[in-house]
Amino acid sequence: MNAIVDLFAGCGGLSLGFQNAGFTVKAGFEYWDVAVTCYEKNFNHPIIKADLSDIDNAVKQIEPFAPNIIIGGPPCQDFSQAGKRIEAGRASLTSAFAQIVANIKPRFFVMENVDRAAISNNYAYARTVFKNAGYGLTEIVLDASHCGVPQKRKRFFCIGSLNQNDGFLLDYFESHISPNETTLRDYFGNSLDFEYYYRHPRNYSRRAIFSIDEPAPTMRGVNRPVPKGYTGHPNDACALNPSIRSLTTLERSLIQTFPADYKWVGNKTDVEQMIGNAVPVKLAEFVAKALLFHIKEVEQTKIESDYDSFKHSLESAKLYSERTIKDIISRVKRANNILPFPQKIEPVYLFYLDKEHDFEILNTTVKSQIRRAVSLYIDYLQTA
Repeated sequence: MNAIVDLFAGCGGLSLGFQNAGFTVKAGFEYWDVAVTCYEKNFNHPIIKADLSDIDNAVKQIEPFAPNIIIGGPPCQDFSQAGKRIEAGRASLTSAFAQIVANIKPRFFVMENVDRAAISNNYAYARTVFKNAGYGLTEIVLDASHCGVPQKRKRFFCIGSLNQNDGFLLDYFESHISPNETTLRDYFGNSLDFEYYYRHPRNYSRRAIFSIDEPAPTMRGVNRPVPKGYTGHPNDACALNPSIRSLTTLERSLIQTFPADYKWVGNKTDVEQMIGNAVPVKLAEFVAKALLFHIKEVEQTKIESDYDSFKHSLESAKLYSERTIKDIISRVKRANNILPFPQKIEPVYLFYLDKEHDFEILNTTVKSQIRRAVSLYIDYLQTA
């Protein structure tokens, strides 16, 4: 249930966020050797080196994991404002992600990218692929600092659900996105040993010194020390002084909301690049919780529909009184409240139900009535 594969998994930010939210990640797929090794050090499930631009082969490798959710962040350098602002090369992997999803047809998918990817030609093509495959889409740009991450980092998310209306999660996001930004002080408390720090700007028309009483700027794949020629900027949080330094690699990973004990491998350049490329763990967790809310809503709607059909089936059989039918439905619902039904209910469900504490403490007669009701329900679903 809710089995995930993570495509273009990198060092594992998206996987860890979804895992923390309660999902089961079955496998990651990544092409960069260093990221594969790093991912492998931090998860118990397999990470597979794969060229996901080879769609047919990728589908063959992914299908055995039978995912009902596919997540991933196709490499986005060619969409990035830090790059050449062209669409070529890696950007086509957005289209590959869409075609893989359309071939495998999971119930849900989540695709992450830089914010400007939403207006790209490659995404327009991917969007058409998703829609033709039958997905309703929630498309949103999230600022990580409003989602529990102490960093100004805007990212585009496309979340797909089969046979749903577009925008199915917008209300959830609107009610759960914080109106306040998360600052470094909010997130780390008094554990930091500095008040101000240096983040190298893309050009010197931009500020470079920041305070811990604001979100950090976007963590990029490079981390340079204060250059000798830096004379300051009018918008710097304070004047340049000998105490100002750049962030350490560990500090950057923590701002990306990775845990302190995350195992990083590779040389300093590789690690800095992995950190800069990663989806912040807490942002991934925020999106995962939104999807989990939707899944529960969808499954509850399905269960209620099944209850109605089950009731009509009992009525058609004319074996039970109206009162007895009402009691049967009530007992099935009670079982579901004690131990939520899996996506496919098998007779073995009763074995696990017996072991639940809330079931064990019921009296013998009630337990027998619930077992009988659930058995009828399982027989109905298997016949239907």
